[in-house]
Amino acid sequence: MALISVGLDHEHVSRDLLERATVAEHDWGKVLRTLVAQRNVHEAVFVSTCLRTEVVATIDLFHGAIEDISVTLAEVTGLERGEFDSRLTVHFDRGVVTHLFQVAAGLKSLVPGEFEILGQLRRALELAREEQTVGGELTELFHRALAAGRRARTETGIARGTTSFAQASVSMARAELGESLEGADVLVVGAGQLATGVARSLLDVDPAVGSVTIVNRGEPRAAALARSLDDPRVVLAPWPTLPEHAMRSRLIVMAIEAASPVVTRAMLEATEHDVMIVDLGVPRTVSADVVGLARVQLVGLEEVGARVREAIGARQGELDQARDLVRLDVERFVDDQRARGAAGIVRDLRAHFDGVVDAELARRDHDLDAFSEAQRDVVRSVVRSVVAKIAHRPTVALRDAAGTDQGARLTEATRQLFDL
Repeated sequence: MALISVGLDHEHVSRDLLERATVAEHDWGKVLRTLVAQRNVHEAVFVSTCLRTEVVATIDLFHGAIEDISVTLAEVTGLERGEFDSRLTVHFDRGVVTHLFQVAAGLKSLVPGEFEILGQLRRALELAREEQTVGGELTELFHRALAAGRRARTETGIARGTTSFAQASVSMARAELGESLEGADVLVVGAGQLATGVARSLLDVDPAVGSVTIVNRGEPRAAALARSLDDPRVVLAPWPTLPEHAMRSRLIVMAIEAASPVVTRAMLEATEHDVMIVDLGVPRTVSADVVGLARVQLVGLEEVGARVREAIGARQGELDQARDLVRLDVERFVDDQRARGAAGIVRDLRAHFDGVVDAELARRDHDLDAFSEAQRDVVRSVVRSVVAKIAHRPTVALRDAAGTDQGARLTEATRQLFDL
């Protein structure tokens, strides 16, 4: 069996497509069951976040597996195959290992070094275990990837400083607003992962804000976020009250996806105090004409991105170190897998030869009736020595080629030739 990863990620598709491809966690189990019901998929782990929707699997046929996984992704996301077929990111065998280790280390994240991905990968593996869609091979792969991710963060400075757009947004607001943020009313529009990060960062900011109001179209999700924050300064407000809260807030952070702006000039024209708006939406969720209002400061995703890139640039050396560590961890994993793979076929081949020797000696035992026990031992020793010498070259070749395409071919040929 071979390893494959197939998915959509923020590096290769638009934010809009990625958003539509996202699958809620409570549906991951269904996705996993559908995947392993496919002909070419044996084990599978599925993860879907704001940055990626991806399948990691053990498979039989490469092209057949891509077809099976693509069919499943179309079914569970409601997307047409034509929308994503040409945009899938595919990795195979060693490439899967490198990719997953880099993802776990935060090297494939929008903000390198962010911690959230470790929890997301861990949860994906847990769900696959619950659904019994994962075996020893993928379990070992994910455990080693998580360990590599933790190592990259503890042994380098990759996770130092600003490590998410949420943190960058709040950091920028704090720098711009200074003491005027103390005791201020803050509005967070949205209740997803980004909004959660923003709200948590706001509650930790110094000087302390007065209130953080959460407004979201889906009120149950907003309520769940408010409960998880568990802070008396958090206020939950219904969607229709958005204009009212926008009017009285000192800071507004837009962390919501919308087809058109949800904060308009009309909402802010009558404001009597300065207001800063950070729009993290793609497309923009704040009407561009608010820039003309004297009391409104609008900060877009590009400016926040510049802050993040500035923070990343300051730790370029740490990023290079993290990449080097991940590269070493990938090599260790591949070497370990290669040794395990060789051990299996070599063990089976030796057992086969030993069985042949034992069976033949037993069959011809009567031919040695005239021999003393010492002479019988000499005959047995000579036969076993000859067979061991015959087996030596094949076992060396299998060990040396293990983990490569040639090794896979040799292993398959050996199993066929000796009926292993």
